[in-house]
Amino acid sequence: MSTSYEKCSWAYENFATVVSALRSPLLLAIRLYWGFLFAQTGWGKLQNLERVTGFFASLGIPFPHANAIFVSGLEVAGGILLILGLGSRLTALLLTGDMVVAYLTADRAALLSIFSDPPKFFDAAPFTFLFASLLILILGPGSTSIDALIARANKRAMPRQQGPTVKPYEAGQTRIRNAS
Repeated sequence: MSTSYEKCSWAYENFATVVSALRSPLLLAIRLYWGFLFAQTGWGKLQNLERVTGFFASLGIPFPHANAIFVSGLEVAGGILLILGLGSRLTALLLTGDMVVAYLTADRAALLSIFSDPPKFFDAAPFTFLFASLLILILGPGSTSIDALIARANKRAMPRQQGPTVKPYEAGQTRIRNAS
């Protein structure tokens, strides 16, 4: 006879299995949506480089024109790579850095209010981009990505290697045998 604990445990395990199956579709949705937004934002910056350069100069960012080109290209290429799920974690790391710099330079007041006025931090433009980048960085791109296809192909191509057989050390045995 099942106890209430066993029934609850069974129900929770089944619930967790069903919910866990949603991980990859959620990561795909995040990659597609924010990848598109990153690419769109970067493209807009590329189309208005002089204005972006002027804005970066007003923030005191060194080499504003070079950084405007770099950030714009990073966001376009990074957005496309996120959509594809190719090099996702490295891309997410670079985009996370991009958004941290955006907070530090353009939205410093929002960053400094993270504890005193959290809505100001959450409402700042970089927040959702930063959050999406961190999710992909930490959780990976999911199974519906080129990264996952490459990983599966590599796993199939690699022959299973056997290491040296090591006899475990048992209590009472000496590790070094005397030469006598």
